Amino acid sequence: MPVLILFASIEGQTRKIAQFIEETVSGAGYEATIVDVSDKMADVTFDGFDTVILAAPVHERRHPPNFEVLLTASRADLEARRTLMISVSLGAAFPKLMGEAQEYLDEMKMRTGLKPNAEALVAGAVRPSSYGYYETEVLRHAILRHQTIDPRTQEREFTDWDALGEVVTNFLSADK
Repeated sequence: MPVLILFASIEGQTRKIAQFIEETVSGAGYEATIVDVSDKMADVTFDGFDTVILAAPVHERRHPPNFEVLLTASRADLEARRTLMISVSLGAAFPKLMGEAQEYLDEMKMRTGLKPNAEALVAGAVRPSSYGYYETEVLRHAILRHQTIDPRTQEREFTDWDALGEVVTNFLSADK
């Protein structure tokens, strides 16, 4: 069974997550096709796919605008297929912020009309070289306020790869 993986990435962690998903899908015996929709010239077709996995990061409470536009424009195609939506955020790394991370996903679903069959909140990463002053201060004082990591100098990956693999495997096996 072919599986379409559509993702958008800003700092690179969601790209890494999408590549991991591709490996997991292939390792489970499915044919994986991966498309970076951050590339506005990307050719997205749903023909031949019954299963779609979507992944996008959250920045400043929103998923990338081009990703949300794609979801809105492709609503009928997505509703005709089994979909798994993976929302990547730092909030998903911390139990106290999981509610906020879910709000980001819920707000995106309201804006786009997306109704995935399954969804997952996945923790992202801190990449100091990707942030300006404003982003760094928001991370320091809002998201990482109770953590020992300094987003000005410390790179850190929070993604739980085993949990992500389990989410993808469970989603795929539910279709059998």
